[in-house]
Amino acid sequence: MNKLLSDGNQKNKHTTNYKQRICILGGGFGGLYTALELGKFPQFKHSDYEIILIEKKENFLFTPLLYEVVTGELKPWEVAPSYQKLLADSPAKFYRAEIQNVDLEQKLVSLENGDILNYDYLVLAVGKETKLDIVAGAAEYAQTFRSLEDAEILQTKLQSLEISTIPKIRVAIAGAGPNGVEIACKLADRLGKRGEIHLIDRGDEILKTLPQGCKVASYRALLKRDVQIHLNTSVKSIKSQEIVIENQNQIEKIPTELVLWTGGNQSIQWVKELNCQHNEYGQIIANSTLQMPTYPEVFVLGDLAEIRNKKGKILPTTAQAAFQQAPNVAKNIFAKIKGKRLKPFRYLYLGEMLTLGVKNALVFSFGITLNGKLASIIRRGVYIQRLPTLKHKMQVAKRWILGRN
Repeated sequence: MNKLLSDGNQKNKHTTNYKQRICILGGGFGGLYTALELGKFPQFKHSDYEIILIEKKENFLFTPLLYEVVTGELKPWEVAPSYQKLLADSPAKFYRAEIQNVDLEQKLVSLENGDILNYDYLVLAVGKETKLDIVAGAAEYAQTFRSLEDAEILQTKLQSLEISTIPKIRVAIAGAGPNGVEIACKLADRLGKRGEIHLIDRGDEILKTLPQGCKVASYRALLKRDVQIHLNTSVKSIKSQEIVIENQNQIEKIPTELVLWTGGNQSIQWVKELNCQHNEYGQIIANSTLQMPTYPEVFVLGDLAEIRNKKGKILPTTAQAAFQQAPNVAKNIFAKIKGKRLKPFRYLYLGEMLTLGVKNALVFSFGITLNGKLASIIRRGVYIQRLPTLKHKMQVAKRWILGRN
């Protein structure tokens, strides 16, 4: 029997040493920050409670700063500290494992390694996964940019291309959302005149969901870097050294050394199979207190959740939203344990921040758009402040200020 399941006679709630267990599935912004927020309550440091964060990867990833790893502006340890280090001073325990499924009726979490954990309260924060099966050849020849492993693979490929004798390093990026625009600017700065960057999107504009000020500043940054923008253009297929696109029924073949895929996310299969209400995209529909309506002991946040504000508008599934949802979930779990009233989540839109190249960024807040080096400093400072744990913030800030490794 799994050690975590057997500790404290978890299955028998009438034993004197029974611990109430809070299982958090997923170690992204929503999951990790919920664990850290729960750890701030003195009551959860007591032996009557157990907080377990389950995540298949060893390191947390502060995704908004992943682009800086590609250009060498930040080190991997700065954007991807280990869960063990981050939770060292927290009552929450880290358990590295991949989730197989969840039985909501029996309150059981099954893991790929065969372990089974029961829970009293559950937090679902596993996010989404990239959908690569919608275009022929994407799974074989396109690379995603969502993880530290992705960044390291990209680094290796770029280094190999940079020492080669080919005159041009041609990169195609599918998707002109924030991810696509940011990585396009970073790669353009890294590769310089030797690079040939293509940004492809089937929509009629870049950054479709962002304010106009963000679009204008980003267009300028892309054009300044000679990034070729293909709008109203769909990707038909991807081959080892070629991407095939279509615009107004015209087919074009673009030779490439690299293809990056930044769109097409989908809910994880076991999430879609849960016995609860989903929307058409496989997201779990949550109520205003971030709970499953039919299973009030289950809280959901981040990418996998459809959450609406009091006016019925669906809230964005961004890191900014998950960052705000985490303390709300932690407080509501505590309130539910104590039999108190739960508070509805209130999302506060703070604006947008994008990196638009080396030492260049965009900051949009309260209708004002700022871009350039100053915006880059502001963006870096804000994100350092949002890094998990004071210790890690101080370590990153020290290297940034002093310029040491």
